[in-house]
Amino acid sequence: RTHNCGELRISDVGKEVTICGWVQKSRDKKGMAFVDVRDRYGVTQAVFSNPLNDTSTDEKKAQKERYEIAAKLGREFVVQISGKVIERASKSKDKATGDIEL
Repeated sequence: RTHNCGELRISDVGKEVTICGWVQKSRDKKGMAFVDVRDRYGVTQAVFSNPLNDTSTDEKKAQKERYEIAAKLGREFVVQISGKVIERASKSKDKATGDIEL
């Protein structure tokens, strides 16, 4: 783990990070899976996109596999997620980490 779930901010955009925690909520929107990961410090959202039927490259195949795993995560599953911090398109002012996602 490089960061806890409550410390990532807009100034961290572009960094490769690893967070650990348990799934507070997960949503599969048929093309995007959203996973809220929490620990004792806060909550960070991770996003997994589905390349749909485009598995033309190894990266697209891996992306599809990650999406399929994320779409099956349930509440309280313990996870470790690595990825790049990006700025959220629709920010959440209710969360300290609401400006970013992985």
